[in-house]
Order: sequence, then C-alpha cells, then structure tokens
Amino acid sequence: MALNLLPMGQLGAIETNGTLTFGLWLPWVSAADGNRVAVKIIHETDQFLQNVPPREFPLGHTLRDPYGDFWSVTVPIAGTPPAVAGSAWGMPGRYVYRYTIVSPNVGTLDWIIDPFAREFGVGKLSAFTLGYQPYTWSAEEVDWRTPRLSDLVLYEINIGEFGGDLNRVGNVIAYLADLGVNAVEIMPLSNVGTSVDWGYLPIGYFGVDERFGKRSDFQALVDLCHQHGIAVIVDVVYGHTGVDFPYYDAYTRLRYRDNPFMGPFAKDYFSNFGKSTDFNRPLTRDYFYTVNHHWLDVYHVDGFRYDCVPNYWDGPLGVGYASLVFETYQLAKSKLAQADPAWRRFDGGPGKPPNLVQMAEQLEDPQGVLRTTYSNSTWQNSTFDAARSVARGDRGRLFDLGLQLGLFGYPEQETTNDESIPKTALQYIENHDHERFLCNFGTHNPDEAGNPLFQEGDRSRWFMLQPYLIALLMSKGIPLLWQGEEFAENYFLPDVGEGRVALLRPLRWDYFYDGSGQPIVTLIRKLLHIRRQRAHIRQGTYFFFNDWDRYQGRGVLMFTRYEGAAYTLIGVNTSDADQTVPFWFPIGGNYLEELHGGSLNLNNVPSLQEFALTIPSHYGRIWTTAAP
Repeated sequence: MALNLLPMGQLGAIETNGTLTFGLWLPWVSAADGNRVAVKIIHETDQFLQNVPPREFPLGHTLRDPYGDFWSVTVPIAGTPPAVAGSAWGMPGRYVYRYTIVSPNVGTLDWIIDPFAREFGVGKLSAFTLGYQPYTWSAEEVDWRTPRLSDLVLYEINIGEFGGDLNRVGNVIAYLADLGVNAVEIMPLSNVGTSVDWGYLPIGYFGVDERFGKRSDFQALVDLCHQHGIAVIVDVVYGHTGVDFPYYDAYTRLRYRDNPFMGPFAKDYFSNFGKSTDFNRPLTRDYFYTVNHHWLDVYHVDGFRYDCVPNYWDGPLGVGYASLVFETYQLAKSKLAQADPAWRRFDGGPGKPPNLVQMAEQLEDPQGVLRTTYSNSTWQNSTFDAARSVARGDRGRLFDLGLQLGLFGYPEQETTNDESIPKTALQYIENHDHERFLCNFGTHNPDEAGNPLFQEGDRSRWFMLQPYLIALLMSKGIPLLWQGEEFAENYFLPDVGEGRVALLRPLRWDYFYDGSGQPIVTLIRKLLHIRRQRAHIRQGTYFFFNDWDRYQGRGVLMFTRYEGAAYTLIGVNTSDADQTVPFWFPIGGNYLEELHGGSLNLNNVPSLQEFALTIPSHYGRIWTTAAP
C-alpha cells in the first residue's frame, strides 16, 4: 500500500508576503455538526503581557480528499495595526499560536496545538516567524556524501546535556571529528511539553523544539557536521506520542469513541505516559512518511534511528514500520533518479543502493528486522548485556561477548527485488538508556542526602574500562559511543522511574582533562585511528577463539579481523593480573602492535606454531601484519 506525501504547502502556518494561511485536517470535526474552529495568535514578545490578549480568527470548513474535514483561514499580519497600543502585532519576528474548537457537545476546547507546525513556542504553543528567511546551505553541502554503512562510527548526543542548545553543540563538532567520529545520532529534537525531557513523548514532529533553538540553528549544525565529515542521524518516535499531541488531545476532549490517528496497533509500551499511534489509519501512515520526507529534504539529515519499533511492528508485510522504511527507501531512490541536488548525499555509486541510514530499535528481534525489512541497521542489546555481566564478575559470559562482537546470526546483506542492501548492527556498552559502564565496577554517592539518583561510577577505576573499549571499537558492526564515554563520564541511571528523564545530566567536560579522562580519550583516539586506517577491521571477517582453559577462564578474550593478507589479532584481558597465553598465527612474518609499538612488535613470527603472548591486566593488545 503506497504512502502519500501530505500537501505541506497548505498545512500548518504558511506565510506569503506577510499574510499567513493556516490549514489542518481534523477528520470527523465538521461544521455541519455545529463545530467551530479558531486560531489564536500573539507576537512572542507580547505573550506574557496582561493587557495584550491573543487575536482570534475563525477558520472555514471544507471537505478535502483524502482525509475529509479541513479547516483553514488566511490572516494578513505584516504591517497591520495592533489591537492594543504598544503591541508588537504586525511587526516581524516570532508569533505563537494555538487552535480552539467549540463543540455543541462539550463546549470550548482551548490549547490545541498545530500537528503541522514547523516551529514551537514555550510549552504547548505552536509558532511561526513572520519574515522567515530560508537557510542558505554552504557551497560544500552539494558535495557531501553520506558514509557507507560499514565505515560509520556513531556518537549519540542529547542536545540538552551535550551542549545545552544547538549553537553550543556546534562548537564541539570539530572535536568529534578529531576524535574519529563520522556520524552523530541525536536524541529526539521533536517538540515535547516539558523543558527537561529526553524527547520520547513528542507533541510536534515537523520542527526543532524551542528548547534547543530555531530550525535554522539545526540546519546550520547539519551543514557544519557535513563540512567536518560527520553524518547526522536523528532519533524519531512514531509508535507513540505525548498526551498533548493534538490528534490524541483534541479527540479525547471531544469525547469521540474512535480516533482518526491514535489507537492500539501493535505493542503499547508507553501507555502509562503517552498514547499509541494507529498505523491502520491512512492519515497516520501518510503523516509519518511526510515527517520523514520533511527532515530529509529540509534539514538534510542522513537517516533515522526509529525508536520503539515494536509499537508499530505488524510484520514484514504490514502497514506499520516495514511499510514506512520501504517507502522512505523508495523516496530516496526516486530523488536520486530525478538528480535532486539536495538528495545526492545518498548516492552510493552505480548499481548501489542509497546510503540512507534506516536504523531500527527493535530489541525484541533485531536480526529479524534486518532480514525482513528495508532497515539497514539495528540496535541490539546482546553485546551490552554480555559485557555488563563480565564486568560484574561473570567470566562465563566472555563466550557470549565473543560471539556478539562478531554479530553471529546477523545478515551482512539481503537481496530484495534484485537489490542487495548492506546490513549490520550497532555495538555499544553505553547508551542513553543505561547507567555508565563505570558503574559496573563500583559506585559511590556524593549527595549528602543520599538520594540514589546521584550515585556515580567510581572514576578511580577508569582503567577497568579499557579492555571493553578495545573490544568494542575493533568489533564487527557500527560502534557507538554515548556522549562523554570517551572521557569516562560516570553518571548513574535508574532502570525505571521519572528520575531517568526528568533529571538533566550535563556532561562534565572538565573530566576530559583529569587523570581518569585523559587516558581514556587517548585510547579511544588510537582505536578509532586504527579502525579508520584498517579496512579489514571495518568490514572484514571476524573470528573468535573459544577456549575456556587457554583464554576465557583467565579473563582473556581473543578474536581476529582479517581480509586477504591483512590480519589483526585483538587480545583483551578483563582480569586483575597480566596473562600470558598461547597462540598460533596462521600467517607468519612481522606484526605491528598498534597501540604502543616498539618492543611490543612481533618479528619473524612462525606460522602455525605456538607463540606466547602477554596481555596486560585490564587492557589489551592489537597486532596487525606488517606491510611486506
């Protein structure tokens, strides 16, 4: 079932020469039934003044295919006189607005936000900028190409914690590029109802929440990232919304028994906080398809991380998630075929699929979502789970960690409709959903009141992170670093409760300079340099040496990455003592030790003969065949 792009030129607040046209679909809210709809507008500088009320304008009703009841009005604003002396009405700048519905059954419903707003005001207000000037992209933008999937190194960011707003985040993009990152995954930018929030209960989808800045601020950030060789992937939430999302809020307050947009569909994981979207409804399907198009076209993002896929997963042939990623893939293909310059970033070369990143958070079946949909990457928690168990003392889970680092069971590509699409999974030991990995080695509480929300991992044990980071960044798949992981950020995060999302945990950038942060920064820079320089580590074969007596029983994990004559052995030691272990190199010759070199290089190594290797405690070694 093909999806349709909504006519965004007729929806939301559209300005033409100082005149605003407002339009929205409200299926089943008909003038014939006695309903009336109006828009209330006020200049942002007036909104808190007691003698300047918003101006109200009634909307007219028509029936428009394909969703029915459509409400709209045209309002001249620029240069028109204010109703109250001293008001900024008629002047350029940002205005906030909201809709009201007068129903013959339930009376007046106020504070209904615009589901098609491109900008947002404080709280639940929609917004527009009178005299808005579209962003001018840099000359370099036309030459940007989204990296291949196998080359990605992701860095996850919460804008509010990483820098506070979009402009300040821009100040550290050069730092991320220097670290070795070539893609950022940004937690939801969509409008939410509160000022401290992770963003997973959206109430507005077509713009950047006012907490972070203006839409041009995000466009400028994307532009800057691309200039530094960094792709931008945005976290999107389509399976559920916040309760103030207008297609839930309005119809609930109208006391309708049914809803044209919301309702049970698949899982209902956020029912205590938000409400599920019903992908059986054509408006719902087309709405989120249009949201995807909007962020790709207007903001030039390189792809999506789809949150909570189980909430709209109805199988590989369903109308939910699988359909959305398929249609979005076809959209990118069609734009490339049309030689649309804004979409050339996805050009993977002749006969290659678009490099559009479509990343599922389908933790219930990450392998299945890769095999059966047009997703080309997925989150998976198995590596994280195994690493956490080992860090907490379960050495037996080193076997599971060894398997997961190689993504055993995951497809590397799938061929559908004669198209071969590369596939892979993310690898992480930290992300926004969990406490910092350091917490596994011990915590303390600096809060004199003992509030458990303020626990912290013991940074004096920073060195215990090292073997896990070495294994992670040499693994198969897409490595992901959670903001501040590179300098041993040590926040604790509870598994449940409002304290997860309602407490801002700003990065402590001073950690970058101290005795715990500096060695971790240095290590990660080295590891990402190695990964960048060694194609066989990014995309070669992975082999794990499963031997309890020689390796795992001593806290050691040994695996290789290789392709052709290029061969790298990675050994990590999670134990408290140095371990000397046997190994048989299949390729004889000279080996460079990538982390430190010098006396650690191996010369004249015999092939297929026992060789003793020493792996230092809480650390590792990386040996790669030297060039002939």
